[in-house]
Amino acid sequence: MKTFLKIHSTDKVAVALRPLTAGSVLTVDGVSVTLLEDIPQGHKFALCPIGANEPVIKYGSPIGIAREDIAQGAWIHTHNMKTGLGELLTYTYKPQVTPVTPTEERFFQGFRRSNGKVGVRNEIWIIPTVGCVNNVATAIERKAQACKSGSIEDIVAFPHPYGCSQMGDDQEHTRQILADLINHPNAGGVLVLGLGCENSNIGELKRYIGDYDENRVKFLVSQESEDEIADGLKLVEELIAYAGAFQREPISCSELIIGMKCGGSDGLSGITANPTVGVFSDLLVSKGGTTILTEVPEMFGAETLLMNRCADEALFDQTVALINDFKNYFTSHNQTIYENPSPGNKKGGISTLEDKSMGCTQKSGSSPVRGVLAYGEPVSHKGLNLLSAPGNDLVASTALAASGAHIVLFTTGRGTPFASPVPTVKISSNTPLYEHKKNWIDFNCGTLVDDKPLTELGEELFEYVIAVASGQKVKAEETGFHDMAIFKQGVTL
Repeated sequence: MKTFLKIHSTDKVAVALRPLTAGSVLTVDGVSVTLLEDIPQGHKFALCPIGANEPVIKYGSPIGIAREDIAQGAWIHTHNMKTGLGELLTYTYKPQVTPVTPTEERFFQGFRRSNGKVGVRNEIWIIPTVGCVNNVATAIERKAQACKSGSIEDIVAFPHPYGCSQMGDDQEHTRQILADLINHPNAGGVLVLGLGCENSNIGELKRYIGDYDENRVKFLVSQESEDEIADGLKLVEELIAYAGAFQREPISCSELIIGMKCGGSDGLSGITANPTVGVFSDLLVSKGGTTILTEVPEMFGAETLLMNRCADEALFDQTVALINDFKNYFTSHNQTIYENPSPGNKKGGISTLEDKSMGCTQKSGSSPVRGVLAYGEPVSHKGLNLLSAPGNDLVASTALAASGAHIVLFTTGRGTPFASPVPTVKISSNTPLYEHKKNWIDFNCGTLVDDKPLTELGEELFEYVIAVASGQKVKAEETGFHDMAIFKQGVTL
């Protein structure tokens, strides 16, 4: 049973896979290392002396700079290392694109929509245009549960605080995200619930929705209705009658779109859960499918790895803009660009943003980058895509759904109960979390520290995702959780 891991041959640190005690003598690449301190699970210790101001190497790359001289066997964390990140950088395209070898076609049981799109759920969604009608939306949701029939799996309202008193990009973001959700194929029918006087009113929103099926999308302006709850319920019943006729059928995995996100990460996330998702991503891409990686601030420090995997120089330039635009977002608000690891991240063993980012980007596997998406932009290229969105769990997961993800894979070292508009698979980086929070966690990657092969676990995750896409509910769905959040940057009127 492994107790520690040296990830890359050039690393100056190893990671404790289990709590290690001071005085333990470990043999690493034929060299004896005596631990000078207790090393918590997921934390790092020095494999060799590291001088002050020298880079600390993990994943084969710098994850920070030593604040002081660090002895062999010493615990390395925030007390003796710091970030090496700066402001805007100049990047050069150095392509390292690995071709994808096609693998055998696979199928899941999904819903084919009248416009040709594919869904993995057949739900009725109630989407408010503005926060003023949130309670109306949830009241309709509650009353409509008794009306479910046919193949309808759930009726869900998505309250949010926006849609009015917004300016500039914030207003555009709200309209775009709402339109994306209205068009999402996991919804067999959608009730768009407006107030009537809001900036993002139904008439305005229709410009963003584009062409739509009048049987699938219904609209209600509350100020024009004598009893908006009763009228809303009637419209939902019409949607149920329409959408309840859809049935699952075999659909190629080449039409599956999966979002990838992490949160509450620990020192094992980049060793177990995130690499497993990376294997899954490569496997889905090899079958013609699509994956989307987001949370741009958690690419800082590892961005060149993604840039050099861009399929061409135009995508490289778009990725450079993706990174620099987010750095400018931080500096324009007088914030540093590297104060990202949370208290939970640090407790779990992540010391710097580079440390976090190198682990985060493991979710992307090794496939070429085929697309770079603006916030709210629907995916249009098969293969691996990068999406502009912040690290916030709810905002980023909603952004993945809005760009077309049927399912979100969410890796975590500490656990979280949240959901998103689409099935959100919680993947634990360690077995204790899986055992402690089985009401949250769907899939355990902690078995990797017990010598389970990474490829085998990635294939197991692929089979689990096929099951979810075919109708198996994840823990958040079983609990009845559905969340959404929209990215807000500017002022509120």
